[in-house]
Amino acid sequence: MTARVFIDGAAGTTGLEIVERLAPRSEFELLILDDTQRKSAEARREAFHAADFAVLCLPDDAAIEAVALAEGSKARIIDASSAHRVNPAWTYGFPEIVGREAIAGASRVSNPGCYPTGFIALTAPLVRARLLPADWPYTCHAVSGYSGGGKALIARFEDDPDIAFRDYGLAMGHKHVPEMRAYAGLDHDPLFAPAVIPAHRGMVVEVPLHLALINRAASPEQLRACLAEFYADSPVVSVHADCPDEVLLRRSMAPSDRLELYVFGAKDGSQARLVAVLDNLGKGASGAAVQSLNLMAGLPETAGLSL
Repeated sequence: MTARVFIDGAAGTTGLEIVERLAPRSEFELLILDDTQRKSAEARREAFHAADFAVLCLPDDAAIEAVALAEGSKARIIDASSAHRVNPAWTYGFPEIVGREAIAGASRVSNPGCYPTGFIALTAPLVRARLLPADWPYTCHAVSGYSGGGKALIARFEDDPDIAFRDYGLAMGHKHVPEMRAYAGLDHDPLFAPAVIPAHRGMVVEVPLHLALINRAASPEQLRACLAEFYADSPVVSVHADCPDEVLLRRSMAPSDRLELYVFGAKDGSQARLVAVLDNLGKGASGAAVQSLNLMAGLPETAGLSL
């Protein structure tokens, strides 16, 4: 049976990538409003009521309005914005962390943020296993391709090729921090230091650790082994056993829905660097939404993903 999927915000960066992943698939019939209708509340309401599933690719305020338009419909919703990520009425769309069954049975799923995907993937299993403490003041450094900032930031980087590095979030209080704390299981907000680089896509998320200063902290080898066991059955997340001399992002990066994790450690075990590499538009956005949609529709989890 073909499921009808309404993409609300199909003209944006994430929406376009979701459409690209779903359009060739016979399991889905896409409902996409043209330019004359996509801002019409009535047209959108009708689309929600005609759909089995809806994916919201909208700014936060618009996503909240969209949920109101969908009220009374049978549509099960995936929201790619940050509007509902720490709302207890919504299921967090990270199957490796919250469980595939939780997403499969959910009516409302909030897609994780791109940076939080890397941070939570690295820290949540280790905090759960008590190999790292929940009450430690964690720091997260991260760099992303400019596509994650939407059309305005894409235009800025493409119009000004002299930009080499954009540090931002300097006033703290970044909107990703609440979900990073909540789903990593932390007692305190992490200090989050994001930046944008002149590459269209790609992301590196890093959590540096002073293990020697953490009471009863595990060794780098134990941290790596815990992550490897936690993600052993994941077709999307891989934990590298090796420790290369460098981690690279390339401007030519092809779309990918994988999430790759590393644990680098000092020889004496006193320090470690947890590193996640992902495509901010893949597992960090559209790929995660398609993965959740597959589970909600009772389809193979990785169908339509680039792995």
